[in-house]
Amino acid sequence: MTAVSGTETSVKRTHHRLTLAVLTLAAMAYALLQSLVLPALPAMQRELHVSQTAITWMLTSYLLSASVATPTVGRLGDMYGKQRVLGVVMLVLAAGTLLSALASSFELVLAGRFLQGVGGGIFPLGFGIIRDEFPAAEVPGGIGLMSSVIGIGGGAGVVLSGVIVKSASYHWLFWLPLGVIVAATIAVYVLVPESPVRVPGRVNWPAAVLLSVGITVALVAVSEAIPWGWGSARTVGLLLAGLALLAAWVRTETRAAEPLVDMRTLRIRGVWSTNLVAFLVGVGMYSSFILIPQYVQEPVSTGYGLGASVLAAGFYLAPLTLAMLFAGQFTGMLDRLIGSKGTLMVGMTCSAAAFALLAFTPHASSTLYFASGCVGIGTGLVFAALPNLIVQNVPREDTGMATGVNTVMRTLGGALGGQLAATLLAGSLTATGLPDEMGYGLAFGMCAGALITALAAGLLIPDPRDNNEALMSQPLQLTGSAAASDSLTISEV
Repeated sequence: MTAVSGTETSVKRTHHRLTLAVLTLAAMAYALLQSLVLPALPAMQRELHVSQTAITWMLTSYLLSASVATPTVGRLGDMYGKQRVLGVVMLVLAAGTLLSALASSFELVLAGRFLQGVGGGIFPLGFGIIRDEFPAAEVPGGIGLMSSVIGIGGGAGVVLSGVIVKSASYHWLFWLPLGVIVAATIAVYVLVPESPVRVPGRVNWPAAVLLSVGITVALVAVSEAIPWGWGSARTVGLLLAGLALLAAWVRTETRAAEPLVDMRTLRIRGVWSTNLVAFLVGVGMYSSFILIPQYVQEPVSTGYGLGASVLAAGFYLAPLTLAMLFAGQFTGMLDRLIGSKGTLMVGMTCSAAAFALLAFTPHASSTLYFASGCVGIGTGLVFAALPNLIVQNVPREDTGMATGVNTVMRTLGGALGGQLAATLLAGSLTATGLPDEMGYGLAFGMCAGALITALAAGLLIPDPRDNNEALMSQPLQLTGSAAASDSLTISEV
């Protein structure tokens, strides 16, 4: 059930394209923070005097926080106002980035990274604002452009990281995006209008705790699977414990009068099938940000490596970044021509073909640049289509919650995919301590296989154009002097 303030319609609204610019700026800052740290982990390990296992928590803590916060923040936005909650999220993101920029101890930098992960809530809140503020015909394009920023910022972060590590300390990995965050935070408070769409209720805190602990336990198991071993008692035990907690969370939410995440919404065929695809896409696509730069940095003496520096390695992702930006410009047009499902299938096919090329052909520079561009086109289309499919299959009042869960599924898939790729490389170490070419072939092949599986799962997604008109015209309950109207019932078939 939604609510619209009776005074909202008389308030002059910010032009939706200006709103999109602000949301894109906020998303870019978060995406930069996600990837800037990756190439710099060895340098940070030396400066902070910690072990290799400990330094990986710079990424793990970020993923944990984002996975836990994103669906919760999305629901809070649905309940209390998306612009209001987005402003709080931006302040937390700025505080975490400032803490990491100033800190000289591992513990404080890590605490800052955990706070930064809360910024994952920018995406479900942004998608909800776009749906509320944009003309219906421009919603797919707006969501597509904002979604593409995830990959664009990720690629740009890898490139910038090499420049920063070469010429300055790790502190600048945080000072640089902090300026963007501050500017975006001010713009959110000044320029982004508050959404008139509300869902009444309160936070189901027991469910929030179960979700948080369950995701945390499962992610820790996946993140530590390489040093512990995938078949070790600790890894298997934590995975089972995490799944048990998540099962308890589902049961709690099903019985709750006011759930944090409405299980009825997640049971809609267009939602659960899209979430399954998002998880598989995460397994396949996220590894490219690690595998391609790592591959080109391997010494020439290996017989396959290019001996590139950290700075040069980042530029192999430049085609990916540019291609994502290019693809993001056409998602609205593609959505009108072939629909979000068609856009998704085209994107996954393009990326799967690129990873298959990397898995089965020699990796000359030209091949890597070409494959990077193809992955970028595919990623741009897929990242745009996934939230659009969710938006087109859920009522307006569930937009933040549903897109938040979809983002988490993609993040969890990315965490698993990264660990699977690392396991394959670790299993192919030679006497020199470096992976052989077959290890990289298997890792790229794993990415291709995950995306081919995602293509098969994508066939389960119903065409949202069949029920999009009904969802977009859903009646709203008006507060004040306005009368109430019936809520929409969605088929779970």
